[in-house]
Amino acid sequence: MNLNITSNKSRTYDAIVVGSGISGGWAAKELCEAGLKTLVLERGREVKHIEDYPTAMYNPWDMPHHGRIPLAEQEKDPIVKRCYAYDEATSHFFVKDHEHPYVQEKPFDWIRGYQVGGKSLIWARQTQRWSDFEFEGPARDGFAVDWPIRYKDLAPWYSKVEKFVGISGNKDGIDSLPDGEFLPPWELNCLEKHIQQRVKQSYLDRQVIIGRCAHLTQPKEIHLKQGRGQCQARHLCYRGCPYGGYFSSNSSTLPWAAKTGNLTLRPHSVVHSIIYDEKKQKASGVRIIDTQTKEMTEFYAKIIFVNAACLNTNLILLNSTSNRFPNGLGNDNGILGKYVAFHNYRGAGGGTYEGFDKEYYLGRRPTTAFMPSFRNLRKQEADFLRGYMVAFSAYRTGWNRNIHSDAFGSDFKRESTEVGPWGVFIMMQGETVPQEQNHVRLSTEHKDAWGIPQLITSVGYNEPNDTKMVQDFHHQASEILEKSGIKDIFMYDTKQSPGLDIHEMGGVRMGKDPKTSMLNAHNQLHHCKNVFVTDGAAMTSVGNQNPSLTFMALTARAVNFAVSELKKKNL
Repeated sequence: MNLNITSNKSRTYDAIVVGSGISGGWAAKELCEAGLKTLVLERGREVKHIEDYPTAMYNPWDMPHHGRIPLAEQEKDPIVKRCYAYDEATSHFFVKDHEHPYVQEKPFDWIRGYQVGGKSLIWARQTQRWSDFEFEGPARDGFAVDWPIRYKDLAPWYSKVEKFVGISGNKDGIDSLPDGEFLPPWELNCLEKHIQQRVKQSYLDRQVIIGRCAHLTQPKEIHLKQGRGQCQARHLCYRGCPYGGYFSSNSSTLPWAAKTGNLTLRPHSVVHSIIYDEKKQKASGVRIIDTQTKEMTEFYAKIIFVNAACLNTNLILLNSTSNRFPNGLGNDNGILGKYVAFHNYRGAGGGTYEGFDKEYYLGRRPTTAFMPSFRNLRKQEADFLRGYMVAFSAYRTGWNRNIHSDAFGSDFKRESTEVGPWGVFIMMQGETVPQEQNHVRLSTEHKDAWGIPQLITSVGYNEPNDTKMVQDFHHQASEILEKSGIKDIFMYDTKQSPGLDIHEMGGVRMGKDPKTSMLNAHNQLHHCKNVFVTDGAAMTSVGNQNPSLTFMALTARAVNFAVSELKKKNL
């Protein structure tokens, strides 16, 4: 590799943000609004809102394989093909296994999106606040370390993020799932309302609500100023939304940051490491490798936000070695890369319902019915630690049920236009407990195309705890469906590997004590004060809610602190 020796001045900024996804986009927005000249480094290609969504308006017949991934490609990329959002219309937003290999010491399905906007283009958009049931969980149940913050510390930042992003939902008054700043909610369909009523009649500790999601059901002025419009209920979101109906960095935070005149966005920039200044005892910048020229370049800044997504953030910090930090930046305690956790998605099931034959629904709603966690919530009551959320959706089977019909000609056409019976799909999203043995580290044998060590993933389920949680979900979900009049109930364990939930968290966890954590209450590295981590790597535990809203709130809060400290000349 050649070292770029252009002047330092042209490569110096007030702030550097590594990554342009959900948290990186928010860091960029907040830093630029605060008046800081900010460089955003993205390892992937440029993706501009609207113009770089090539398949957004495609019909199935507009694609060579009608939306399916050819078998040869599936065999070449066996990990990414397992992702629910990966198909012919979305494949350009996903990392291909063969192009970006890693070492699996234990099976781990690492789903990645290397482009401007990152996985904010392909996320599932479900957004729930955490409560003190989650922030106090580790201390209560004796795992991981105590969070250095509580719900009250993050509540105003949740509100700030929700107002800008646009979150649809109801104010449900549930203490374990705090209400937020909501746009009008989506509506449960008739069978979901029926189940909701049966649950209310049958249980005192359970409540069915409509999911809260980052979709503009009724845009407000702030959303129109972003150039975004109302969600069209197409549910083609993973292709990129030309309406801006759902939140992404591309449609929202990055353009907003650019309007300040303070943003410099540099795609095709793989971050090699963070540069540590031994004399000043703080980071001075980052080294990047240009993916097109293979040239190494250094950029400099007063503060650095690392938002490369959980595992890549761990990789960058582990690779940021110096005389002061031979084991990775800030890693005096040796826990960098450890205590990685994820969400348990293995439990699922369903059934059928006889009735509501004349009822249907409009559009393809971008969320489902939800049931906030009710197991081990107020006290330990089961033979496993922590709890799980339940998501379910009711639907009518369509024309394809007649694919094997004996009918022919006009009879077949008539049958194919008739809507089938109602079905229900139900699933869990459970909390796993961070374990020291669940870790990532750098390979000493394998390097990527840019000479950076490949990541080794050694992350697995915590048995028997996680299997017991799945079994409990199967029992509880079957009972709920049975009480709701659902027939032909079935349950199954997907046995999927960690990672396919795409909610990996930890490795650079927050905490009160520098001896047992990497970050303080403001997401600041204990031993390198001008470096902040606010993506999934920062999470001390994983809760049972979808995590992206919390990443964004943590980021907005940390930037506010960093800017304040910069003005005080503490950084």
